Amino acid sequence: MAACSSSFTFCNHTTLHSLPQRKTSLIKTHFSVPTKSSESNFFGSRLSHSSYISPISSHSLKSSIFAKVNKGQAAPDFTLKDQNGKPVSLKKYKGKPVVLYFYPADETPGCTKQACAFRDSYEKFKKAGAEVIGISGDDSASHKAFASKYKLPYTLLSDEGNKVRKDWGVPGDLFGALPGRQTYVLDKNGVVQLIYNNQFQPEKHIDETLKFLKAA
Repeated sequence: MAACSSSFTFCNHTTLHSLPQRKTSLIKTHFSVPTKSSESNFFGSRLSHSSYISPISSHSLKSSIFAKVNKGQAAPDFTLKDQNGKPVSLKKYKGKPVVLYFYPADETPGCTKQACAFRDSYEKFKKAGAEVIGISGDDSASHKAFASKYKLPYTLLSDEGNKVRKDWGVPGDLFGALPGRQTYVLDKNGVVQLIYNNQFQPEKHIDETLKFLKAA
């Protein structure tokens, strides 16, 4: 018998910080949340009957509005392990533009689409002189398998515990239940020049970052 589900509509904000003034468009998304009889992977987060989405609190609302890393600010350095278990520091990439994208999880539909879209456009990023780096809370072994399976030519960093994600103030979706999908473009001096957030159109991150790099 088919699993029952309850449906509701929520609004997700897609924010593009490519101009001095912030422009925000509202995307309305409709989906079903599984009930007790089913559970599903949804853009990098598993939802089940035990999942609970709390009402918006003043703290979560404040966190989603006021990012810790903003356009025009020097990106804070960090050191994380890559897919081969080797420590990598952000500062090693100074001198060239960096496209740093935070994504929910390896091997989920949206994240796989995004990873492969970066792969397919990787030569265009290289032509623009930019380095591509992906970050999620998965461990190095998961990243290695993910990169190998889809032949990803760029670095994946393991942010276990999501410390860097929290330090950078990457906003979550579903009131924090779903890790956010946010991309930063840093210039050769390590200054943030673009912040693009779009959970439900993962391939748009590639379009927007390439457009920005070509215009820069």
